[in-house]
Amino acid sequence: MADPPEAAEVLTEPAAAVMPPGHAPIKPEFIDHTHKPKLAEHLPKDISDELKQSCEDSDLKPVDGEPVPKRPRLKGRNKKRPIEKNPETETKFCPQKLAEKECFFGDRCRFMHNVDEYMAKKPPDLGDTCYVYDTYGYCPYSFACRFASKHIDADGKNMKNEELYERMKDKKGILNILDKDVQKKLWKKKYDFSLADSVWKSVKKVQEEIEAVMKLRRDKNQLCVNKSLDVTEAGGNSIKQTSDVQGSACCDQLDVNIDTTSEIHSKDSQSPNKGDCQIGSAAGSHDICVEEDHNNSLKLCTNMFKDLNRSKEKKKIDFHDKLYLAPLTTVGNLPFRRICKRFGADVTCSEMALCTNLLQGKQAEWALLKRHESEDIFGAQLCGSFPDTMTKCAQVITSSVDVDFIDVNCGCPIDLIFKKGEGSALMGRPGRFQTIVRSMTSLMDIPLTVKLRTGIYEDKNIAHTLLPRLRDWGVSMVTLHGRSREQRYTRLADWQYIGECAKIASPMPLFGNGDILSFEDYLQHRKETGVMGAMIARGALIKPWLFTEIKEQRHWDISATERLDILRDFTNFGLEHWGSDQQGVTITRRFLLEWLSFLYRYIPVGLLEKLPQRINEKPPYYFGRSDLETMMASPSCADWVKISEMLLGPVPDGFIFLPKHKANAYK
Repeated sequence: MADPPEAAEVLTEPAAAVMPPGHAPIKPEFIDHTHKPKLAEHLPKDISDELKQSCEDSDLKPVDGEPVPKRPRLKGRNKKRPIEKNPETETKFCPQKLAEKECFFGDRCRFMHNVDEYMAKKPPDLGDTCYVYDTYGYCPYSFACRFASKHIDADGKNMKNEELYERMKDKKGILNILDKDVQKKLWKKKYDFSLADSVWKSVKKVQEEIEAVMKLRRDKNQLCVNKSLDVTEAGGNSIKQTSDVQGSACCDQLDVNIDTTSEIHSKDSQSPNKGDCQIGSAAGSHDICVEEDHNNSLKLCTNMFKDLNRSKEKKKIDFHDKLYLAPLTTVGNLPFRRICKRFGADVTCSEMALCTNLLQGKQAEWALLKRHESEDIFGAQLCGSFPDTMTKCAQVITSSVDVDFIDVNCGCPIDLIFKKGEGSALMGRPGRFQTIVRSMTSLMDIPLTVKLRTGIYEDKNIAHTLLPRLRDWGVSMVTLHGRSREQRYTRLADWQYIGECAKIASPMPLFGNGDILSFEDYLQHRKETGVMGAMIARGALIKPWLFTEIKEQRHWDISATERLDILRDFTNFGLEHWGSDQQGVTITRRFLLEWLSFLYRYIPVGLLEKLPQRINEKPPYYFGRSDLETMMASPSCADWVKISEMLLGPVPDGFIFLPKHKANAYK
């Protein structure tokens, strides 16, 4: 990858008229005033028919002086996107035979065994260079590789570069591949979870005991108040004054700090003043005894929590001033994280993994936890709503794969997740949330982190009420996204509230998240809020070199060819990770197109009248400084497919790609 050029000159004053709010200030000479939307290819037929009418309406002419009806504007998401199907088993070669091993199923195998028949049906190679072979000296996909001409000799044998292979065979590359024996135990429900069961049940028992003691205290407090009221009604004003003092003293005696992770500080050890609580000497003695019993119970429960947390010495991570790449569902895959690591990301995290799927041993879910050797600080993000499943997941992950921390997802806004009580729904269930966090921290020897939103409902922030509890429950770090679940992306992130939460959370590290797209955004938020660091999500998808800009504190006017080199690296990493056969190429192309749906939003530095680009500003249609830059700025999925063909060859017949947003169906 080419070294970044010198920083572009930062212009502070626009050269033309001020753009309306929400529009990016593009230099006038680059604006395309004649753009006319057309329907893109590669769309499902039903979607294509729906959008075709919208395109035809835009060609209407005024009739009898009446204004032309406005073209319906496509907004929102395509919620029923087609799922990419894997190649038919009849057209896929047997993996065992491909690895030159004996097939366990023999004639009953669903895959092809005849090499000549397979080669006759195999489409032409996509290129004459195989990245996997050139990197490791051997391609495990043999003749099934879509770039097989590089390593298949005239006799049809899969070649091996012995010198390169010997040098690279001990290089691990991709880590966290689940052991098959562990996976089989999960499949058959024979994995030993006795440790996790004992931990979460112990935590639950302690919580129930504390709740019982608290209930007794509330009942006794109410009884004391009732006695005071009874004496007042019976004795008149003079007795009322005395009873108020007595009632106050009783309530003071009952006031106990029930913070379950710190020592219990009570005033009960002090001797009551003479005349206090003199409702009855026998009753007073009994009250003092009950009070001492309550104190002892609370102290015992507190010590039990401390003993659970001390059961393992925890690894510590220095999160100070780190750049944290957000765990991004779908687009936060391993090849993308490798790209961000090369540009300077310090902390990376897996995509959100559902704990129930992990406990069932599902291959696709465990694949999300794979880690590249370049990811030196790597965490696994879990999503769940039950203490037992979350604790079991913590046990099997810490014992089976290599992660530096586990992150609990309490910010996912998706309806499917929220309705199951997972994601951001946990913020509204502090009791269950506490059991999950305490159980996991008691079992793990690595840090536990939590990702939160400001709240569930718009204009009703609750994160500040949870932060002191999370700190006391043993959480090592919290990331706060400055939006609520209900708000989604309708407004800018509330960094003022993030700053208030950072003060409340101290000394626990708190990272802020939301709308960082330049080094100025990062420096401003760090200075004004006092957060320990920043998590970057959409900013990294739009311009992954943002990490370099932040560390070097400059704008990088990256060229279109350099950006294409980044995409080429991504496709190579994808072929290494997902495979260089037809299925691997299809998966790589799909994730490339998903990433391009964010990359096109980047506006080159040299085209802007005023820096920096803002994440909530949309540019008009514009031309780039080259044909490639113009294509990369296109919001049309048709141009994204063309870019993928530049890197992965032509798409197969019948190829369909429906973009996430309806507006991207135009070209």
